[in-house]
Amino acid sequence: MRSETVTTILPASRNVVFDYMSDIERLPEWATEFARQLKREGQDYKVVNGLGEFYFKIEADPGTGVIDMFAGPTKDQMAVFPTRAVELPDGRTAYSFTMFQGPDMPDELFETQHQSLQREFANIQARFS
Repeated sequence: MRSETVTTILPASRNVVFDYMSDIERLPEWATEFARQLKREGQDYKVVNGLGEFYFKIEADPGTGVIDMFAGPTKDQMAVFPTRAVELPDGRTAYSFTMFQGPDMPDELFETQHQSLQREFANIQARFS
């Protein structure tokens, strides 16, 4: 299984980065290609993008800085996108996001999504600079 991790160093405390990145309502602010729209259906959230509509949820642990993001066509078929905010000694924060290529995902689609993630990281960097 292929994976790609994107990491950036942000000039903000881990708590500030964690609070922002773990807030599902903020997703469309930085994930402008993945979450062109964020919809709420009862207790569930869905993102809408060029590939369709997907369930989305976040499970976050402020103690560890882990922010697991899940997305999929149904609530039972959600892929995990592990992310983490790590406090650095100088007060800045390293933020990392890992994506995995699913068994049925064509290489071209994985590459396209990785490039999209890199562009969205520019949004994250702009937010904290």
